[in-house]
Amino acid sequence: MGTRTSRFWAGAAALVLLLAVAACGRGDRVAVPAAAAPDLITRADLFGEPARHGGQLSPRGDRVAFLAPRDGVTNLWVLSVDAMDEARPVTDDRVRGVSSFRWAADSSTLLYLQDARGDENYRLYAVDTAGGAPRALTPGGARAEILSVSASDPGAVVVTLNERDRAWPDVVRIDLATGARTVLQRNVGPRGYASFLLDRQNNVRLGVRPTSDGGAEVIAFEPRGRDSTLFNIAFEDAMSTRLIGFEASGQTFLMFDSSREGEAQSDRAALVRVDAATGERIVLGESERADVVDAWIDSATGAPEAFATEYLRRDWRALDPDSQADLDFLDRQLSGDFSVVSRSADDTRWIVLEQGPTISARSYLFDRAGPAGRRLTSLFSHRPTLQQAPLQPMTPVEIEASDGVNLVSYLTLPGGTDVDGDARPEQALPLVLLPHDGPWQRDSYGFNAMHQWLANRGYAVLSVNYRGSAGLGKSFLNAGNREWGGRIQQDLVDAVQWAIQQRIAESDRVAVVGDGFGGYATLSALTFTNQFRCGASFAGPANLFAMLDVSPLSQRDALYQRVADARVEAGRTILRQRSPLFHAARIRSPLLLAMGLRDPRLTRAESDQIAQAVRSRGALTYLVFPDEGRELVRSQNRLSYLAVLEHFLGDCLGGRVEPVGASFEGAAIDVYDGAVNVPGLSAFARRAASPAVVRETSQEIVDEGEEEATEPSVDEVAPVAAPSP
Repeated sequence: MGTRTSRFWAGAAALVLLLAVAACGRGDRVAVPAAAAPDLITRADLFGEPARHGGQLSPRGDRVAFLAPRDGVTNLWVLSVDAMDEARPVTDDRVRGVSSFRWAADSSTLLYLQDARGDENYRLYAVDTAGGAPRALTPGGARAEILSVSASDPGAVVVTLNERDRAWPDVVRIDLATGARTVLQRNVGPRGYASFLLDRQNNVRLGVRPTSDGGAEVIAFEPRGRDSTLFNIAFEDAMSTRLIGFEASGQTFLMFDSSREGEAQSDRAALVRVDAATGERIVLGESERADVVDAWIDSATGAPEAFATEYLRRDWRALDPDSQADLDFLDRQLSGDFSVVSRSADDTRWIVLEQGPTISARSYLFDRAGPAGRRLTSLFSHRPTLQQAPLQPMTPVEIEASDGVNLVSYLTLPGGTDVDGDARPEQALPLVLLPHDGPWQRDSYGFNAMHQWLANRGYAVLSVNYRGSAGLGKSFLNAGNREWGGRIQQDLVDAVQWAIQQRIAESDRVAVVGDGFGGYATLSALTFTNQFRCGASFAGPANLFAMLDVSPLSQRDALYQRVADARVEAGRTILRQRSPLFHAARIRSPLLLAMGLRDPRLTRAESDQIAQAVRSRGALTYLVFPDEGRELVRSQNRLSYLAVLEHFLGDCLGGRVEPVGASFEGAAIDVYDGAVNVPGLSAFARRAASPAVVRETSQEIVDEGEEEATEPSVDEVAPVAAPSP
């Protein structure tokens, strides 16, 4: 029996909206039909700080730690399971807040990572739940990631730390009481380990080392330094194969694996058990249609209890009778989709998250071994103001691309536009296309704040799992290799054409909005197609040479295979053709361009070059957030950005607009273009500086010349043509 659950691949736990849309001119505004329009859902209700979220059980299962605002900034709080109404804060951050955390194995210490204004150098802090100030356990300027906490070593945490070598982080044990650090595994380049797997006693057992062909080899670390290759992972399997964790015996570990040679289902990642001595694998769960993407793991034994696959929706399957009883109980008790997000060390208590397209997230305490049997108790609603909001259903759809490939997609329509319930509006609507980040992630069914917001304003909203998206088999994922700006872009155009042919979308009122890779897709759409009336890019790379140049060394060879190889002329030709920066003069549609100044993967020079090329030819809004990186972490910046976005969408597509109000209070924005288009935005206006020289790589400066900046050759690039309706 399958059960309903939903979780986003793209880190959807964080409510940071890195999206934007272009400003169309204020003339020729066409109003969206307002008949039966639902009540306006405020931006703050959808995208402000949740009232409470991120609940995690202590290992003893007696307390719950969670995130909630304290004087407007998200901090760590703790409550007792026996006194749920008596929560108290344990941190008092006044700037960026806390975004993620975990319990140490001692059940009294909370661990969290925090960077400096978005630079992604995450510093590890520890705070005692009994009181006291947080203590920094790693140095500033270095990036730490938590690898393991263990009941066999409760006074410590094991992390990766790149203090010695920025490219190849070491495995380090940190004593929680003293802060003393011990290197457990030195990671030596030039070809070190991209990741590690520890057993349940915090011994470093396995390392994953990238190979020059973009694949990897799994190395078993033996006593006295006798290391050996356990097995190899081919390039085609590298993104759909992942180590999960050791079981209690230490003799076996679990992994998601698509590399099983000779098996009919090997295109799809399966849940497998691996012999740590021989590498022999046993399949525990698989699906014919999609990868295994999640698993329930017994926190006491490390054994698998259930697994999930996801095609149109997530489907859970139990591996033992007790887990089946848990699935059946939760199915009966909850009306939405659910996932298990935290467990006590003895596995008797869980925190279960419920949500759905029309159900904002709610957390529950699930007691599995109480005297009265299984019992579910409400902990908190993450956004209680949305409980009565007019949320709209999401419809999974399968769209056939122009070459016959199937694209799993998700459509949300405004309230009151689909009278007969056939997932088609009674008349065509303005459409917003939302290409996801990655590209090696995926869009999923469930609550999506961006879908709800845009639908509430009067737009049809479409998310497309273009080829290269994860979770739908390795063939589909690898079909996106070297197709940035090519077949991937065509998939997005095909999806829009489908929406037009289905009379969902008006052909002349389509916007494209994206962040990260979605931002790149936006820039490519406006550069190489004429399908979109306006577009928006937040943190979208415009120069693929520069993107490869700043990528981590552990990922570089794989990126050469998946994007293009900058080391050879054929690859450089592809990168020039597919980089919007070198052809930005073709952009005629209105554009909103935005970035965080501290983004380590995107230079200000790239954005300045795009802005210079577009400024004299079309409507441009250009925003820079000086105290942010790739994500808008501070709620003041996030809400101000969304206020700008909403006004520009209204001008461009004709939807409803919530007034700015106090959205800009406390925000830090530099506005180089378009400040006059939104009330109150002129206070942040800045003079645009002369852009820097376009660079292909940090070693080579390319002078494309003024002619290339204004009159790109049609023969130089193969633009994606929009098919005829």
